[in-house]
Amino acid sequence: MSDVLARLRALQEGDLPTHGGSTLAYVYDSGLAEADEIGRTALAQYGATNGLDPTVFPSLRTLENDLVGWAARLLRGEAAVGTVTSGGTESVLLAVQAARDASPGITSPSMVLPSTAHAAFHKAAHYFGVRAIVVDVDPVTFTPRPEDVAAACDEATVLLVASAPSYAQGVVDPVPAIAAVAAERGVRCHVDACIGGWILPYLRLDGVEVPDFDFAVPGVTSISVDLHKYGYTPKGASILLHRDASLRRSQFFASADWPGYTMLNSTLQSTKSGAPVAAVWAVVHHIGDDGYQRLARTAYDAAVQLAGRIRTIDGLTVLADPATTLVALRSDERADVFTIADEMAALGWFVQPQLSFRGQPASLHLTVSAATAARMEELVKALESATRAAQLAGPVQVAPELAAAAGALDPSTLDDDAFDGLLSVAGLGDTATTGSLPDRMAPVNALLDVAPPRLREALLIAFLDRLMRPTWSAAGTDQHPLRRLVRRTAAC
Repeated sequence: MSDVLARLRALQEGDLPTHGGSTLAYVYDSGLAEADEIGRTALAQYGATNGLDPTVFPSLRTLENDLVGWAARLLRGEAAVGTVTSGGTESVLLAVQAARDASPGITSPSMVLPSTAHAAFHKAAHYFGVRAIVVDVDPVTFTPRPEDVAAACDEATVLLVASAPSYAQGVVDPVPAIAAVAAERGVRCHVDACIGGWILPYLRLDGVEVPDFDFAVPGVTSISVDLHKYGYTPKGASILLHRDASLRRSQFFASADWPGYTMLNSTLQSTKSGAPVAAVWAVVHHIGDDGYQRLARTAYDAAVQLAGRIRTIDGLTVLADPATTLVALRSDERADVFTIADEMAALGWFVQPQLSFRGQPASLHLTVSAATAARMEELVKALESATRAAQLAGPVQVAPELAAAAGALDPSTLDDDAFDGLLSVAGLGDTATTGSLPDRMAPVNALLDVAPPRLREALLIAFLDRLMRPTWSAAGTDQHPLRRLVRRTAAC
């Protein structure tokens, strides 16, 4: 056993650190070692449980109902009900599916969302056949105009969407105005508060002026909030809340049309591990309201401080004042953000590049956790150094003819050989076979940045397809019995 665990630890040496506050996307660190340990212990304790049938493991039902009640209290939903899901994307998918299935008479349903809404809504549109009508946001505030949302609705609209906050720029949409449009039309309004839902209420308790976004707003019918973000719990856990039980009913799925047990699901999953639910419950009760209020204020103050310090760095601009703990910045023409990200990585900090979109130039995204606050001086110095280095190097240049060719390509006409060639041009050809990324990602990101969105998607799908290919490992050499069996079977 020790050998296997040692091999796992060795593999993890190539991963980004999950703790310490230097990974400014994907992970969230409270800085509380005891809370982390409690979460890991609860994960192990409930690792064999199954949340498929709430009557078989009644403790899971108790834990989930308690967590939903906690979230409903925070988000001011006196009659709210909810479900623990595997993450923000599943919560969004279920909100869209529930809105669609609540209107079975509409054959081609639509939803209206800002262009800044999370990509999970586009995934839901793809999966569930709900047309996504996208509304552009104000180029200064990065929020949608309510009149544009109203104008975009059609006779088949079943859902309006708002973010609290949006991921890319970290601003809160005008939820009351959007929810009013939804109420007037008699349709649902979902607030994606996956990031803000567990931090905005505690900031409000601490005296910070927080825009209205929750069930206190008339017309808001559902809210998603992630626990594995600013609940600082192990992944993956989110909660989807509905204003009342009647709105949740269309989320459920049941099927008795087969000879086995009657399938009854509250989420997209059937079998689902009880471990995340137990881990979330343990961490939430360990940290408690007072602890979360302190953590929320610590992370928020750090984000505000960081935004202020970035504004003093020559060449950098903050896109918007942080509404919660997200900071987005861009560079002037002397440098590109992709090179800044590479320089930050060399200094031990991961910041997330965001490609240009709808006339908005590329930017960098930084998610601030409570653990990052203690390292603010290090972070700012790293940004200063990375920006100077990027300015000295100058922006990555993509040959005009290459940019023109990328713009003219129709990805639907490309075969595997063409994608192999394009991945090589993009600098990702070896990565797909070796599994290791280039040392410098700026040239790759610069090329992706000039590619139209559909080509970006197709290239990255091709890259993912090649990256995620099975290996036979040390126990699977050509002489292994299973490998020989596969070869013989293929030859038949």
